[in-house]
Amino acid sequence: MFHLRAHIVNIVPILICLWPVLAGAQESARVDVGLFSQSDTSGWEIRKYSGTTDYALTLFDGKQVLSADSRQSASAFYKKIKVDLDKTPILHWSWRKVRPINPGDELAKQGDDFVARIYVIKSGGLFLWRTRTLIYVWSYQHSKNDVWNNPFAGEKTKMLSQRDASDPQDTWFSERRNVAADFKQIFGKDIRQIEGVAIMTDSDNSGLSARALYGDIFFRAD
Repeated sequence: MFHLRAHIVNIVPILICLWPVLAGAQESARVDVGLFSQSDTSGWEIRKYSGTTDYALTLFDGKQVLSADSRQSASAFYKKIKVDLDKTPILHWSWRKVRPINPGDELAKQGDDFVARIYVIKSGGLFLWRTRTLIYVWSYQHSKNDVWNNPFAGEKTKMLSQRDASDPQDTWFSERRNVAADFKQIFGKDIRQIEGVAIMTDSDNSGLSARALYGDIFFRAD
């Protein structure tokens, strides 16, 4: 398989550089990235890699959320957005594991499938080798807070296990990560801004299927 997955690190920063999007009203100490509860997917785009994961707004328990259904497929749902981490360093999101996946060795390319991922991208602009990507995943194999290199993109893209197999299915989890602190600890870099956020539920390498639900995504000062 042509390893298009690795190129999310390259493709998204190019698009970000060409079509910058300013995150409005950062002085309010909250930057909304995805207001799925309000049926708002403006600015979000699909990037296909291997087949197409079905991303769709859906009503679940009376609440509007984003459903991601992958059947031997991998495509990202992403948004180009600049976020000032000096003002709003804390990423908030919620997600729910509906149909989990056990892809095998998550350190290997054939096992690089996850029921849910959140990408945070620090663009290198035209200097692609400077791009760094941190991916918070719902892992099957790793324990919480384990960190490893992405098997396709190497050390420039790091995986962090936010949830693991011990976390129950069909349960909502609300997450909070200090992105500035995570980049400093994991990459050894002080960053003041990120330029993109992406979601992906994928199952192409293992040939299996997975489904997750995502709630609103936003940055805040705390």
